[in-house]
Amino acid sequence: MKRRDLFRIGGLAALGAAAAACGGGGGGGGSKGSTQLQFMYWGSTFEKAAVEKMLRQYEQKNAGVDVKPLFTPDEYDVKLNTLVASGRVPDVGYVPMSMSYRLAEQGTLVNLFPYVKKYPQLAGCLPDAYLWYGQDKLHGLATANEVMLLWYAKDALAEAGVAAPPADAASAWTWDQLVENAYKLTVDQNGKHPDESGFDPKQIRQFGISSSITYGAAWYGFLRSNGADFADEAGKRCLLDTPEAIKVFQNLQDLIYKHRVMPGPGQLAATGDDVPGTNVLLKTKRVAMVVDGHWSLLDMNQSKVNYGIGVLPKYGEPFTTTQVAGASAVFAGSKHVEEAVELFAFHNDPRYVDLFQQGLWMPQEKRYYEDQASVDAWTRNAAHPPEFRTAVVDYTRGHGVPDLRNRLKNMSAVSSDVLTPALQEIESGKRPAADVLKEATPKITAMLQGWHHTQEI
Repeated sequence: MKRRDLFRIGGLAALGAAAAACGGGGGGGGSKGSTQLQFMYWGSTFEKAAVEKMLRQYEQKNAGVDVKPLFTPDEYDVKLNTLVASGRVPDVGYVPMSMSYRLAEQGTLVNLFPYVKKYPQLAGCLPDAYLWYGQDKLHGLATANEVMLLWYAKDALAEAGVAAPPADAASAWTWDQLVENAYKLTVDQNGKHPDESGFDPKQIRQFGISSSITYGAAWYGFLRSNGADFADEAGKRCLLDTPEAIKVFQNLQDLIYKHRVMPGPGQLAATGDDVPGTNVLLKTKRVAMVVDGHWSLLDMNQSKVNYGIGVLPKYGEPFTTTQVAGASAVFAGSKHVEEAVELFAFHNDPRYVDLFQQGLWMPQEKRYYEDQASVDAWTRNAAHPPEFRTAVVDYTRGHGVPDLRNRLKNMSAVSSDVLTPALQEIESGKRPAADVLKEATPKITAMLQGWHHTQEI
């Protein structure tokens, strides 16, 4: 056996021991006679601290209930599958999105639909926050909202004389405007731009833009903005071979190999395949603008980056941001389902979780995007820049589209078997996007099983 496999077994054994020590499926570390729950989750050390603080607040507000945090930062899906197989599930916890649908259909997760009217915060969420596995069958909620944005280094733009990207959807740059400004922001070691004689593409000091070709959330908004989609209305036929979809991916490839304003594979990696975070790329001015998620806000502030936030460039309609999220659910194996559902309703409430005001999470309740006092409650602080209301809150409410990976059945297998290899080939520049996508599309179509169920609350 390989060394890493031994470590994996050791880690699973340790997790199983922790679950057993807590009693599994409702065992906590509290006093005798109390209701004992487990809450399983992943995240950074900052998220760990914030979640533990939330759980302590829950215990204070609910006398007689003790909650055991089960922090699991690595191999979460492997470890959760092991607990499910052993029948020692937590009471409440994060669930990888694709796994959540499978567990729901197997009866492992509680149907939350009967509880929606009891807890107002569950009834008033954004439509795309609800995770359905059938009519009136609600297996969870997206834990928190996230959207894709255009981050930029203010100093880099000022040096190049480039105006800040618009912070409202109505004024969004066109794709051509993005390319034009990326030229101005891309310089080699001698200070030359890609459209100047003598420019050295092998010695680029600062790239104008960085945007992932392989990460679905980064390009799905562009696809929708250009009037395209990944699949048809039935979710059974892939549409990546349409002219509108091909244009989006060819434009991304051209940023690397034609315009030379975006780094290609390996050009940003400091060591191995590790690419520095967006906060580092902007602070060091290695890249002037980066397409990345709202979650970068926390790192930006902690790193004291002189940054700004803009909306993404548009094609036709400014549906240019993708809403990304993980799932949370209540496990059917809980011995205390009513208390577990109450904890579930509490766990991502901005009133009790610092992660919203600190900039890592965005709320799921509609009132936090529509009611001014509610908007101020999580955004009116030093962690959120002045443009946040229009560039993020209004942008999300009026121009967001849900991540297709949360909506399309069998998407995990589609991605690993066909889509990701195809996008990696586009990213490599070895063949035009049209050739790659026309070859991959029928293979994807053969795997598609339709969209997941949706309904109104």
